[in-house]
Amino acid sequence: MDARLNPLDSPVAAKALKHIIAAGKVLAESTLPAATLELVRLRASQINGCGFCTDMHTKDAAHAGETSVRLNLVAAWREATVFTDAERAALELAEQGTRIADAAGGVTDEAWANAAKHYDEDQLADLVCVIAIINAFNRGNVIIQQPAGDYQPGQFG
Repeated sequence: MDARLNPLDSPVAAKALKHIIAAGKVLAESTLPAATLELVRLRASQINGCGFCTDMHTKDAAHAGETSVRLNLVAAWREATVFTDAERAALELAEQGTRIADAAGGVTDEAWANAAKHYDEDQLADLVCVIAIINAFNRGNVIIQQPAGDYQPGQFG
């Protein structure tokens, strides 16, 4: 299976993609736990049906030491006992922020307040950014049908 197109072959798409990648790299400076960032990326990618990003963030998280149990339970995090309250708040924010079109009010005040109990203002801003950036990557990859399965940890870093 091949992608419908290679965005790097288009001057405009390549330039836009480089900016999105650069924005994502800024999150390396975040004080959010790396595990939280990967769990959020993974959950949004699952919701969006982005095989490439699901593959990438599962493998990157495992490579960084995340357990297979936690990775396997991300899709069912509400019923799983392996996530902290802070991680659960981040996953809820990620779900609501990803499913904006499905919810009349977008992200609820309750979800925001719950996240604010666990994260400071800078970390909340970082969560908003990681959710927005992964959704941009997901949408692009789904539209072009980017194949999944061959990603190797660190491939783009």
